[in-house]
Amino acid sequence: MKRYLYILVLGLASCAGNNKDNSSDTDTLALTNVKQDTSLTKQLSTPAQNMEYCFIRTEGTSNQDTTAIHLVINADKVSGDMLWLPKEKDSRKGTLLGKINGNKIDAVWTFMQEGMKDTLSVDFKLSAQQLVQKPFTLNTATGRQQTNENADYSISYNMDNCEKFRTY
Repeated sequence: MKRYLYILVLGLASCAGNNKDNSSDTDTLALTNVKQDTSLTKQLSTPAQNMEYCFIRTEGTSNQDTTAIHLVINADKVSGDMLWLPKEKDSRKGTLLGKINGNKIDAVWTFMQEGMKDTLSVDFKLSAQQLVQKPFTLNTATGRQQTNENADYSISYNMDNCEKFRTY
């Protein structure tokens, strides 16, 4: 749509010309379009505040293992649910509570697994269209999983319909 607007404005500018050099008008229009494109890119990469997001990830040999994440962002606070549902294994279902700073979310996942309550810190990076997470690693000293702080955000989740999330 921006391209059509650009062509329309360019066409009007050339029709209105009365032997005037329109190069400065064209330059101004081009700069305006660059600013609009930059603004749009920023909007797409920055998560909206006071919003609800749902994401899903499937993996495994036949995409049979599912992780579903539901986030509610209210100012700098994040709450929601995270469900890890591997096929034929014990699942982890629980809540997320944390804070968002820019596009980074630091949260604690409190979940139940095999009848036991446990917690795990999770680190996410949220954009307007995608959620990525730092992977977990096993702490051999404690025998527990923890977020691998030295790793990149490498686990990607796809945006999903929140109505579907409620069926889990």
